[in-house]
Amino acid sequence: MLKRKAAPLTASACALVAALASPAHAQQPAVEPCGSLQNAYGPYDYRTEKKMLAIVEQFHFTPAVENLIKPMFQHFAADFDYTLRASPNHHRALITMARHSLKLHDEKPPGAGQTTECYFVRAIRFAPDDIMVRMIYADHLIKQSRIDEAVKQLDFGATLAEDNPFSHYNLGLLYFEAKKMDKAAERAREAERLGFPRQDLKAKLVAAGKWDTDASVTAGAAASAAAR
Repeated sequence: MLKRKAAPLTASACALVAALASPAHAQQPAVEPCGSLQNAYGPYDYRTEKKMLAIVEQFHFTPAVENLIKPMFQHFAADFDYTLRASPNHHRALITMARHSLKLHDEKPPGAGQTTECYFVRAIRFAPDDIMVRMIYADHLIKQSRIDEAVKQLDFGATLAEDNPFSHYNLGLLYFEAKKMDKAAERAREAERLGFPRQDLKAKLVAAGKWDTDASVTAGAAASAAAR
């Protein structure tokens, strides 16, 4: 598999992730923050190489591990670490690692080879264009009240959403959680324009008094005109 080159090293993990906002950084050889991505097995892209990860999930990311019921190793985080070394952008493992870390109030739970922050940094280095990684990381940052950092991830995620209404909708939900109502409404209108049927986000914005009906009508008219 083609080896992915690392992004430049910065002073801190937060600044480091900001530097990773552009995929171009992944093409520049430099010191590898949060450790090398090389691994005895993989690394494999969770989006496109899931069949290569079946054996990893069978023995290290079982339903019991994912639901924090029973670890395969001594500690849950050791199973997450094994999985995230084989696939740094493994969406479900990132979600569970973040949840486990917040539950324990420990940035590096027992068994973890990296801090939770570093697992996200590694995922972004490995797959800078993976919008799900951006959203999972943003959700983790929001739960830590690190709103400005979360918004940076969501803003970059918006550049990756293209014509995927589901992505726009989920970005909108996260913007709403971050109390960035204008950005949430913008994503909601875009999801609606692209035909996404769910109205939960719009209902939240209406209830919060943050839904501009005139803006939605204008956006819809502009989209119709462009389609002619």
